[in-house]
Amino acid sequence: MKKAISMMLATAMAATCLAGCGSAASSSAAASSEAASSEATSAATSEASTGEKTFENNELNIAVFEGGYGSEYWDEIIKRFEAAYPGVTVNMQISPKIGDIIRPQIVAGNVPDFISMNDNDSTGLISSMVKEHALMDLSDVFEEGGIDDDTPLKDQVIDGLLDSAKCSPYGDGKIYIAPFDASPMGLVYNKTLFEENGWETPVTWDDFFELGEKAKEKGIALFTYQGIYPGYLESMLWPALASATGIDNMKAIASYTPGSLSSDEALKVFQNMAKIGTDGYLMDGTVALNHTQSQTDMMMNKALFIPNGNWMEGEMADAPRADGFEFGLTCAPVLDDGETRYVMSSVEQFEIPANAKNPELAKEFLRFLYTEDSVKLFAEKANGIYALKKANEMVKGIVTDGVYNMNDIYQEGTFMVFGWDAMPDTSKVVIADSVFNVASDVMNGDMTAEQWRDGIEAAFKEIAASK
Repeated sequence: MKKAISMMLATAMAATCLAGCGSAASSSAAASSEAASSEATSAATSEASTGEKTFENNELNIAVFEGGYGSEYWDEIIKRFEAAYPGVTVNMQISPKIGDIIRPQIVAGNVPDFISMNDNDSTGLISSMVKEHALMDLSDVFEEGGIDDDTPLKDQVIDGLLDSAKCSPYGDGKIYIAPFDASPMGLVYNKTLFEENGWETPVTWDDFFELGEKAKEKGIALFTYQGIYPGYLESMLWPALASATGIDNMKAIASYTPGSLSSDEALKVFQNMAKIGTDGYLMDGTVALNHTQSQTDMMMNKALFIPNGNWMEGEMADAPRADGFEFGLTCAPVLDDGETRYVMSSVEQFEIPANAKNPELAKEFLRFLYTEDSVKLFAEKANGIYALKKANEMVKGIVTDGVYNMNDIYQEGTFMVFGWDAMPDTSKVVIADSVFNVASDVMNGDMTAEQWRDGIEAAFKEIAASK
């Protein structure tokens, strides 16, 4: 699965991730990053007489998360990279559990040169590497032009992404995490079911619950989610809060600012989320289901909506579904008609560890991944779309109609990403426990919306006190 769990569970393991990494990548990581980059720049690269870029160290070791996109893209792009750079050899480890696999390797000092990780990986590896300053500054890569386009890479990436906490986790203007794909997230629904019943997708929360009453009359639940993986609810919660409290306030939330959720508008969002469960709009049994079970039930018309992204089509390609099922994707509801609607976007990531043995070749590989040839290959092999401004036009006719059409959600709402700032080193808070891991209690009515919101605020205050 592409999203085993959300960003919150990544943070949940942050405290345990690289305790032994201090010797390998923590205490000297910041200095090591600068030294490795500077030293490699002066010694590792040269221009051969043929004009082809060559490297002193031709071996690149990469670690790749294998999720819903599969491995075909990576197998092929490696072949093309090796062909474009004669003499270079790329050694790839690829697995759905890549974080758990490379963690002990990193602790032992066997650090990969390049990492491709799923968005907010469940192992907490990247969260911990951020916390321990164990990632290399990639700003120089984005200041340069691309391999096949002289435009600086920073200007080719979707606006606002590189400046977000997702890519610049320390808020210092430096880029430590490079974006891979950009997948719109929201509420997935069956377009055919809506057309057959003459239903419109809801804009406001009032519209949402009114539609829920109509669905009840036909024996259909309004909503389900990936019960034991509650982090999927981010597709709904963060854009709803952005609409209600303002997009600028999301920066305050991402930096654990006390009071950032104290407004009446924020509370209304939590109350509406809780109402789904307490007022009978949630599909029976949801909280005990995994992602494929709940997604299959939704595709069988047992529920109108499920929070997810456009990768769901590929992930559920072989799953049973209602006759004529057609994927649709719409925005989270807003409190009042006319408010800005937002599209939460999942952005998978590329990283180069601070202690990578071959950082310059890793940077060249990163630049190679942003070429048009690579973008089209990713669309062909993985049915995915890179986080580049021109990617949509590049992949039209290559990705499936379902994935391409789900990108129409950007016509409804404004692109946004959400990523937590680096947690203070001294903090012991597990933010997932307060935000999403309590979802079943909220949906069952064992925790009120006020208690949910106040619990997150309490966590923010504890984090602030540890700074």
